[in-house]
Amino acid sequence: MMRSLWSAATGMIAQQLNVDTIAHNLANVNTTGFKRQRVDFQDLMYQTLRMPGSPSTENIQLPTGIQVGLGTRVASTVKSFAQGALAQTGNPLDLAIEGDGFFQVNLPSGEAAYTRSGALKQDSDGNIVTSDGYLLEPPIAIPSDATEISIRDDGTVAVLQPGSTDPAVIGNMQLVMFPNPAGLANVGHGLLRATAASGDPTVGTPGMSGLGIITQGTLELSNVQVVEEMVNMIVAQRAYEASSQAIKVADDMLQTANRVQQ
Repeated sequence: MMRSLWSAATGMIAQQLNVDTIAHNLANVNTTGFKRQRVDFQDLMYQTLRMPGSPSTENIQLPTGIQVGLGTRVASTVKSFAQGALAQTGNPLDLAIEGDGFFQVNLPSGEAAYTRSGALKQDSDGNIVTSDGYLLEPPIAIPSDATEISIRDDGTVAVLQPGSTDPAVIGNMQLVMFPNPAGLANVGHGLLRATAASGDPTVGTPGMSGLGIITQGTLELSNVQVVEEMVNMIVAQRAYEASSQAIKVADDMLQTANRVQQ
């Protein structure tokens, strides 16, 4: 009887983490470049009471066995990198990646981080930075007298300056891709960090070697679908309630057994 109590408890714990993940997705429904996560579950070990194929009588084997499962657990949280909707902003430093790839930024620690959020800004020196002030890699500085900024699909950055009718190229943006982007680790602030699971980053020109293109004056919205997340939350809530009911039933059966013994 105790098996059912503990098995049901593992179900409640797993569904709690599932609801936590769904709530995080919903909280970031308006976060630029945010990618939703889902929870993968797996069953726990089994208690084998009789092995399949065990002999029952001479020269006869049982076709099935008796195994009792001991519950479930969360195997992983998987990030979906499906393309989010694109929103026109008109801001020349708002960039969206159409397709695969990440912008690379340099953290104050010197470590590289990666992001899909293209809500870029200029710092006091004209450098293109993220909203948190992290420098884009490779670094690009906009001249103080630039009157117009143009960023092409292939990442070429050009500016128009007084006294000139032809835009001057001042740098080239690059994108980064990974063999397994699902293996990237979240570090907050819309940033991801490479891990052994993600593989080594490959830097390239936008639009080349499988990388996406850059769209200026546009932001990639979150790929969270509110209706889908609400349905997932209802399913998780019902699963949590079912596990709770299993605990109640097991408790009632134990209580009945105790009365019989008295």
